[in-house]
Amino acid sequence: MSLAVKISDELADHARIRSKIFKRSVSDQIEYWAKIGKTAEENPDLPMNFITDILIGKEQIKSGMGVPYKFGE
Repeated sequence: MSLAVKISDELADHARIRSKIFKRSVSDQIEYWAKIGKTAEENPDLPMNFITDILIGKEQIKSGMGVPYKFGE
């Protein structure tokens, strides 16, 4: 489902720059930021780098690039 949302010009400009760096659309960049913010709110004890690593890992698993972690090796 799509929903039109009004954002500030400043946020749109920042998203435009980041979207070019990371090869995402502007809306995908804002969605990525929203996922990070949502995850941070739900897990206030986790550091930002850990949250980012979790999201990267989830995408790797979705794309078939995930490698199971083997304990004790």
